[in-house]
Amino acid sequence: MSVWDALVGQDEAVAALQGAAQAAADLTHDRPVAPGAMTHAWLFIGPPGSGRSVAAQAFAAALQCERDDDIGCGECPACRTVRAGSHPDVRAVVPDGLSISVDEMRAVVAASGRLPALGRWQVVVIEDADRLTERASNALLKAVEEPAPRTVFLLCAPSSHPDDVSVTIRSRCRLVSLRTPPAAAVAAVLQRDGLDAAMADWAAAAGQGHIGRSRRLVRDADARDRRAEVLAIPASLTTLRACLAAADHLVGAAEAEAAAMSSELDSDETEALQTALGAGGTGKGTATMPRGTAGVIKDLERRQKSRATRAQRDALDRALVDLAAFYRDVLLVHSGSRVAPAHPDFADDVRAVALRVNPAGVLQRLDAVLACREALELNVKPRIAVEAMTAALRLP
Repeated sequence: MSVWDALVGQDEAVAALQGAAQAAADLTHDRPVAPGAMTHAWLFIGPPGSGRSVAAQAFAAALQCERDDDIGCGECPACRTVRAGSHPDVRAVVPDGLSISVDEMRAVVAASGRLPALGRWQVVVIEDADRLTERASNALLKAVEEPAPRTVFLLCAPSSHPDDVSVTIRSRCRLVSLRTPPAAAVAAVLQRDGLDAAMADWAAAAGQGHIGRSRRLVRDADARDRRAEVLAIPASLTTLRACLAAADHLVGAAEAEAAAMSSELDSDETEALQTALGAGGTGKGTATMPRGTAGVIKDLERRQKSRATRAQRDALDRALVDLAAFYRDVLLVHSGSRVAPAHPDFADDVRAVALRVNPAGVLQRLDAVLACREALELNVKPRIAVEAMTAALRLP
């Protein structure tokens, strides 16, 4: 199976990346290549679910691929180790908190200057490059401006807007634009996973072009239940009390989901750190923790809190995306469009809301959902942002 098979509905991007990977292979053999066919910095942009990190990983594997006649074969040891995340010359920076710190980026930049140990290139994949702090972005910029001869940077971000990626870094990267995969393409992937056609079509529509979310809805009953609870909200907002109750449910569910995701991981991390610092040991000198360890533990707690906050925001954002798609379906009813709805299993609720809210009102409610997403990104307290949104969604 080729590394490119993981990219769904991205034919133009795949063709460009295949050409660049072939040029990179030619460069390692001192064969002539066209000017600009390969460059040292790439920026993958596209909406959530478009496969930015998947494309970056596939390209990283192709750059290390050992088969010049079948670049990105997916079968050679280099391709397999890159996809497994164990290749020594491919480093992935995956933020688990709110941002990527300058210290983390400096460590990455320092390592990126080394010669490849086994592969052809030293590849650095930075997922969610829009989470780089200003200082971290500046640390990365110097490496991108003056790269080592065998180093390639692959950045992933929602867009090339200055709010996501600094103008100076963007100007030094080759852009790869990805699109939301069509539902039919996602359904085909799900059918290859073993789903029947009807279930694959439902999951592809409900996932709204996000393959990972579609798969999660298929495999996780709790995810399906949370989606159903969210989509039942619009038709229930008949009073202010109902609006506040809905907000409380949304925030509480996001907090519970984040806590469930973080608790076990936090416990394992804390225990491992305390063991490394000497806690629980026996014998002389082990009764107390070494000096300076309180700061190390505090730093871990800070990172764990940041990760929990990010997990809560992500859970809320998934709910808001579902709500936005619900009101899109209401607009489709008003327009009589034959476009496939995102939530066909909630068609009755969609029609009920369409009977009570005119198209202008639907647009206002859609704006309220999008405004809530923006407020959360600006660090407005979730309960305040969500309560304001649900009050704006109240039925007339």
